[in-house]
Amino acid sequence: MRSTRISQKTPIRDCDNPMALRKTTYCPLSKQQSILDRNGIQIEVLCGSPEGTIVEKVTTRRLGDNDVFIETTHSGLCGTDEHFLHRDQALGHEGVGVVKHIGSSVTSVKVGDRVGFGFIRRVCGRCDNCLSGCDNHCRGKRAYGQHDFDVGSFSHGTVWNADAVYPIPDGYDSAYAAPLLCAGASVWACLTNNEIRPSDRVGVVGIGSLGHLAIKLAAALGYNVVAFSGSERKREEALEFGASEFYRFPSTQGRIRIKPVKHLLLCGSCDVDYASLLDLVDTNGAIYHISVTLKPTPIPLVPFGQKGIRIQGCFITSRRNLQELLEFAARHIIKPTIMNFPLTKDGLEEAFEKLRAGGIRYRAVLEHQAL
Repeated sequence: MRSTRISQKTPIRDCDNPMALRKTTYCPLSKQQSILDRNGIQIEVLCGSPEGTIVEKVTTRRLGDNDVFIETTHSGLCGTDEHFLHRDQALGHEGVGVVKHIGSSVTSVKVGDRVGFGFIRRVCGRCDNCLSGCDNHCRGKRAYGQHDFDVGSFSHGTVWNADAVYPIPDGYDSAYAAPLLCAGASVWACLTNNEIRPSDRVGVVGIGSLGHLAIKLAAALGYNVVAFSGSERKREEALEFGASEFYRFPSTQGRIRIKPVKHLLLCGSCDVDYASLLDLVDTNGAIYHISVTLKPTPIPLVPFGQKGIRIQGCFITSRRNLQELLEFAARHIIKPTIMNFPLTKDGLEEAFEKLRAGGIRYRAVLEHQAL
């Protein structure tokens, strides 16, 4: 089915190869066959716009020697996508699909494999961070919202570097795998890279999109999970997810007195009163800020210094860690709590609406069948 040009506008920029983006047209997102010819692969994508509305576009990408073309079947919706809704770029970075075409140098996956693709599209493999296993901090990485503005997971497919796709373990549902590619990856990086020991008291503030995954994964890793939420209604769910204790925080009765935790994951509101966390964290403990905020956050340095508490950022994870997460989740049957929507313009608009209204329990996953 040929795409119908409805209006002429400036193409999305492709910072990787200016010749890769051959044309951009506007058409309905439909389940059409991908078109692979000498001009490249035509890909239907859902994009943001300066007005904040979702726009349907078609881009064309060439398949490089180390690239794969993936037909998208599922995509998670992340709060980070909201930050890019007012930009002229493809949206989505928690994708799962089926490999349909591979470049001549690809050996890591084959046609027909189910794979995930996430926040990072490519790493250099040569810088000090890559060579030390921290390729999520690659100095030359190409990441969502920073490069390659014409590809994303809210699409009928994508061309992706083969070194940055992740085989989905057999038997593990693609709908559960999608939220792990960003939300799960950020939580997993925190839980596995910071010398947390089995039976350590690990606190999770905020039981929502990130927090429910943090509880499930931390419990499966053998940590003693303490859940904090401003809503008493979350108590039962938190305990079902694997928490051993629940406390309402902030408390309506002032300061809460508990045995402090050694590690505290901030997974809820970005507007954090750090002073209120002092009673929750043990001496020489750590606070990990996983939620994304663009606002300045005041921190009372003196009392934190007196207790030896460190504050650390956690943002996605390395390629190796992400593959380990998928295998761990499959082995331990970790199932994110999800709500399903169709992978269409209307479906994405509905999911965004519910996300803004706080109506998602707890990750939105958009879905259509492989083509």
